[in-house]
Amino acid sequence: MPTIREFFSTEDEKEIVKAIAQAEANTSGEIRVHIETNSSDEPMVRAKQVFQDLGMQNTKERNGVLFYLCINSKSFVILGDEGIDQKVQSENFWEGTKELVINHFKQGLYKQGLIQGILKAGIKLKAFFPHLNTDKNELTNEISKA
Repeated sequence: MPTIREFFSTEDEKEIVKAIAQAEANTSGEIRVHIETNSSDEPMVRAKQVFQDLGMQNTKERNGVLFYLCINSKSFVILGDEGIDQKVQSENFWEGTKELVINHFKQGLYKQGLIQGILKAGIKLKAFFPHLNTDKNELTNEISKA
């Protein structure tokens, strides 16, 4: 059974966290990454549970975005809170972003895939939720793991 460390080195994780900070720099939106080795739950059900567990529904503008990855079930979900979801659902933004990430994953480029998806989400968040001087980082940028 592969481990998280086999997919992401400590340096990879630092680069992913840096991409989150970069993506959030111009938006009030919040991005989190959760990686786990195993889950018996259906991927979307598990992603929703993680979203709640991380308190992502508590952002002021309901504009949190979760990148959920389960290694052993080869599951990947991007889940946006209702504030951002209402803005992008008509354009299938999450599906397009998911395809971008998965195309990298298929080449074994896991870090690059996540970074590209995170930066793309940041651009979209900026369009709908631009950064204001009163904004604060509501959620940690650190990668959550289970």
